[in-house]
Amino acid sequence: MFKALKRWWKYLAAKVSGSLEERADPKVQLEQAITEAQEQHRKLREQAANVIANQKQLEMHLSRTMAELEKANGNARQALMMSSSAAGSGDAVKAREYDAAAESITTRMIELEKSVEDQKTMVLQATQAADQAKAAVQQNSVALQKKLAERQKLLSQLDQAKMQEQLNTAMSSLSESVGQDVPTFDEVRDKIEARYAKAKGVAELGDSAVEGRMIEIEQASMHAEAQGRLDEIRQQLGLPAADSAAGALGTGTAEGTASSSEAPAEPAPQGQPTQQGDAHPA
Repeated sequence: MFKALKRWWKYLAAKVSGSLEERADPKVQLEQAITEAQEQHRKLREQAANVIANQKQLEMHLSRTMAELEKANGNARQALMMSSSAAGSGDAVKAREYDAAAESITTRMIELEKSVEDQKTMVLQATQAADQAKAAVQQNSVALQKKLAERQKLLSQLDQAKMQEQLNTAMSSLSESVGQDVPTFDEVRDKIEARYAKAKGVAELGDSAVEGRMIEIEQASMHAEAQGRLDEIRQQLGLPAADSAAGALGTGTAEGTASSSEAPAEPAPQGQPTQQGDAHPA
């Protein structure tokens, strides 16, 4: 039971992590990564500062020990000189006291010399650690600067990617379905073309229907009636009919253009012959 719960918990954690990774904003994640890198650099600087501070403290301690050793060496010499002077003056008690003091100082000198050697080793190790810490801080600083410079490049690429995605979405909406509530450009175009084609088809059917034929018949009747009325007017005016006028026009063209240049006679009143008398009433 416990194993099943553990597996289920890991599954849920992986699912939530995957969903978060898919929905997370890359810009926010980039800022988080930069902030984390800056925090790590700050901690590294603090550690390096502690290492360098330890080196400085050891150096100061060594300097004090060496100064104390030098002072002890001087005191031992002074004690021996005073012991020799007291012995020369016949004061054996003071001579022994000065000898004892010189011996005590010499013992302290031996201890200080050992301490100086140990401290020198510690200072050397601390100096190496400080140099390594400085180098690590310098390298990490360079890496951080590269990350900061790369952040600007990545942000620019991210903006370009977003713009390209919007452009791709806009272009795809012209040819792909974007939803049942929003028709695509191709769908609207097909709808308009179908409506236009249907209207043209209805118009063509109207031209070939009975109404269209009736209109043609009425137009032919009106044309015949107009030709008849024109023939009557020509008869009243003493003019030849349309067919004979066309034949006369052909012969007149063959004979010459003299007669065609003459002015036509004025029309006589209705029912009367013309003044020229070359036409007879019907």
